[in-house]
Amino acid sequence: MRHLAFWAFVLLATAWIGCSEDGEPSATTYVERQRAFFEATIQSPSQNTYSEIIRLANEVAPDESKIREDLARMNDRLDTADFKLPGLLRLLYAYSGSSLLSAELLEEIKQSILAFKYWPEELETEPDPVDTDSMVYWTENHFILFASGAYLAGQLYPDEVFSASGETGAQKMQTFRPRIMRWLTLRYEAGFSEWLSNVYYDEDIPGLVALVDFAEDEEIVELSKMVLDLIFADMASNHFRGNFGSTHGRTYDDKMSGTRDNTGPTFKLLFDLNEFRPGNMSSTMLALSDGYRLPKVIYDMARDFDREEYENRQRMSIEIEEAERWGLDTSLLEDGMTFLTLEAYTHPLTINLFVDMLNAYKWWEHDDFAPFKPFREILEDDALAAGLAAAFEWDITRNMRPEVNIYTYRTPSYMLSTAQDWRKGFGGDQQSNWQATLGMEAAAFTTHPTNYEMDGPTPRYWVGYGTMPRAIQVKNVVISLYDVETAVGLYVESQLLFTHAFLSKAKFDEAYKEDGWFFARKGDGYLALWTSDPDADWSPADASWLNPEHAEFGEYEIIADGEKTIWICELGSASEYGSFDAFKAAITSAALAADASALTVDYESPSQGRLVMGWDGPLTQNGAEVVVDGFPRYENPYASAEFPGSVISFEHAGESLRLDLEARARQVSSFID
Repeated sequence: MRHLAFWAFVLLATAWIGCSEDGEPSATTYVERQRAFFEATIQSPSQNTYSEIIRLANEVAPDESKIREDLARMNDRLDTADFKLPGLLRLLYAYSGSSLLSAELLEEIKQSILAFKYWPEELETEPDPVDTDSMVYWTENHFILFASGAYLAGQLYPDEVFSASGETGAQKMQTFRPRIMRWLTLRYEAGFSEWLSNVYYDEDIPGLVALVDFAEDEEIVELSKMVLDLIFADMASNHFRGNFGSTHGRTYDDKMSGTRDNTGPTFKLLFDLNEFRPGNMSSTMLALSDGYRLPKVIYDMARDFDREEYENRQRMSIEIEEAERWGLDTSLLEDGMTFLTLEAYTHPLTINLFVDMLNAYKWWEHDDFAPFKPFREILEDDALAAGLAAAFEWDITRNMRPEVNIYTYRTPSYMLSTAQDWRKGFGGDQQSNWQATLGMEAAAFTTHPTNYEMDGPTPRYWVGYGTMPRAIQVKNVVISLYDVETAVGLYVESQLLFTHAFLSKAKFDEAYKEDGWFFARKGDGYLALWTSDPDADWSPADASWLNPEHAEFGEYEIIADGEKTIWICELGSASEYGSFDAFKAAITSAALAADASALTVDYESPSQGRLVMGWDGPLTQNGAEVVVDGFPRYENPYASAEFPGSVISFEHAGESLRLDLEARARQVSSFID
């Protein structure tokens, strides 16, 4: 047991009280935070394999029952079983010689690893060739978890036979190395389709850290480090004092508060922001890693709180129509898994390939794809399937996440972040197009709810969109236009004729409606929100349709009725306006002409001048068109890199990081200590 008597008093407190409510820095070293996380985990109830490997690392006996629970999930091939792989592989690689582990458990883990199914094609040698498992293999985070897990398992047991595929471990390494390299290269060049995800970055990180720590292939190790650098640069470039409150490619109710972020513990470990959470995947793997260290420049970027004005532009993901540019072929089964990292199941260019995958992998019975089975005869006719996909693309590609141009604007008092003019009128699933963030728990955004469901499959009441808006941001102002699709869809048959905003009175210091605007203040950050429905107001906190799990937010929902709705959000601060009253006066006196039926806005913003926007055509600022696409890979005060990324460099406060994809070179001025 390491230093428990000393650290239990000081560092356990640091683990839980390291940030104020709004993520103010607590100024500890990385080693102190690492030890604090260890102590917090050891002193907390056992959670899972991840909490127990921290116990092992600190010479504390683990609760083997928690590890066996994760093994059971793998043995039953349940969805998210792959989330367990990095922790179990770390246990085998680093702690198999520990006297604190029973020989029985180690053998159980080995047998589970050898029997696990790592890819949907692994069918041939199973006793029952019908694939009835419920694992999701293909989304961006699952892809790397399965691929890295298979490669490292093969490396660990090169001469053993893996029963699901019939491959030896050495053969498995050969099978999965190209998949790992393709995933890493695409993430480096084009970023993530699950962009800025406060949920799924937490799943990407463990698989990459496992490769860094245990892969013997130096090219894989170096490229994994480089992609980790870019994940953490994304986080550092798009947070507000530890709240990853940006636009997201995939998120859930987590966006309502930074305390709900899966990435919060990693923010705490790396940047000394947010809070630890024992059992968290990515922070555990990072805290135990001997191979990865965060470049100091990314740490300094993340803590550059006081910059008067900060702008970040990023382009992420790819367009299916440009598949050839990325070396992808819409007729190749192997490339199908890469297309599915974007969840391009039913795009007109990929639907025939997807049907080939349903047949090849016996996915007609898969939990996620069973709804396609009644349409099998139509889907297996290539021409009919392509025609159906084209006719209903607006509805049945709602999961898909093609290229996105991200804009984030931040001051010391607030942050606003938007996926600029992204897929207007299409259905949405788990995306979050824009968000205003003024504190760890003070946030605002709008959505079009798909239904009244608070849990279960997405999209639902607060997750995703029935119909996505046209949202465009100009610095501290975002205009969001909704035109709810009333046609009958195949995925979502009918849609609710209202939109709503999340704005929790309880999480702001002040919040009320005045002169047609909703105003809120958090510290010296100010927010104004307007909707074209003059009767809109906060719903009662105990409204029957609201989720009891959201009770902490009090009155938090503002409903705007109408098939077509306009929302405007503008942020300000004490440094810009002085008092909150002065901000409100400036907003309420601003000229505003809006026609919801025509979806046109002419707004004389107190800070950005005249903004004119409609459903089509450009948004103009004082008569000049605002550019909302064709962004670089990165463009902010710390970095400028072309899209697709090749050489990507970051510089700030005398520190630097230079990444060169072609050379597989990572040049770092210094690392955090």
